[in-house]
Amino acid sequence: MAGGRRSVEEHARHVATLLSPLLIRGTEPVPLLEALGRVLAEDLVAPIDLPTFRNSQMDGYAVDTASVTTAPVTLPVRAVLAAGDGESTHVPGTATKIMTGAPLPVGADAVVPVEDTVTDGGGHVTVRTAPAPGAFVRERGSDIGRGRPLLPAGTVVAARHVAALAAVGLTHVPVRTRPRVAVISTGSELVPGGSVLATGRIHDSNGPALAAGAAANGALVVSVDRSGDDAEVFAAKLAHAASVAEVVFTSGGVSKGDFEVVKDVLGPRGAEFVSVAMQPGGPQGTALVDAVPVLTFPGNPVSALVSFEVFARPVLRSAAGLPAIDPEKRPLATSLASVPGKRQFLRGRRDGDAVVAIPGAGSHLIAAMATADVLLDIPADTTGLEPGELVRVLPL
Repeated sequence: MAGGRRSVEEHARHVATLLSPLLIRGTEPVPLLEALGRVLAEDLVAPIDLPTFRNSQMDGYAVDTASVTTAPVTLPVRAVLAAGDGESTHVPGTATKIMTGAPLPVGADAVVPVEDTVTDGGGHVTVRTAPAPGAFVRERGSDIGRGRPLLPAGTVVAARHVAALAAVGLTHVPVRTRPRVAVISTGSELVPGGSVLATGRIHDSNGPALAAGAAANGALVVSVDRSGDDAEVFAAKLAHAASVAEVVFTSGGVSKGDFEVVKDVLGPRGAEFVSVAMQPGGPQGTALVDAVPVLTFPGNPVSALVSFEVFARPVLRSAAGLPAIDPEKRPLATSLASVPGKRQFLRGRRDGDAVVAIPGAGSHLIAAMATADVLLDIPADTTGLEPGELVRVLPL
């Protein structure tokens, strides 16, 4: 920390240390569909064979190859089997009409696809090709055998994993618990969406944005609240948030104005408010409320979002067991200028293999932020970059 200003790296380390208790997670069983996007807490093995019985891979005719050593050969059709039918017995020298997924009759060892047969309409079928044993037969356990590894711990459950888990009959799976997050946006100017905006009022975007960011990165959002600039009201909302969450994010009230409610309430409780050498997002703060860590972000919408991405997102993902989102190196499509002395996080957008900066540096430009898919991470000692120069970008 130089000259009273903390570097981004220093503040990130400070936040990571403060939030380190979040990394100690438990395990909970959840219904299968609720596991989507969650992280498996244990290795899972198949409790059954897949398939659980020999069945037909094709619509066709089940035969025993000993009776079809040459082709063509005409066989009597003894029965018809559909998917879902039970066990049956094959009679040598006959054929059984069989549908995809139907259990192979005991004694049959191959399926001849319907395309390779001709029927006479009178109960016989002519097999035009002599099949090899096992042809078009799905053997029991050919997908996975009982007791074999199915999915490892640490898997982020996706739709394809749900399919496999459902196929082996699992209805609940053990997943890593999610860090519980509460969000409080501050400012007497804030009103909820759907309200009529009187002069001087704005819709609250920070609360929904921080909650969405937390949820998208593995957290369970347990409370989203809004407070005006009354210290008692904010203190009460903060106490509630700390009672239900493992970490609290606030926005606003941390600058140098006359109505900085977050500073007013948390300052006397030992909170630390610092200036971080970054733009946007310079004013930052941290505190403990009833042993629950609190991160205080600036109130400008872009500043709040950038602060979350830089400081909170990495820790939340680690706590949830999600893979880190690594920075990329991409060439600039156009030149840009940067303010010296502060590390810049500029809104940007991928353009093929390159990246382009989105015009407008104001930290109130939330609609412009919505068009970005990366943040351009520009070092503090850089004043400008030319097209083709590589720049570090943080995927959003």
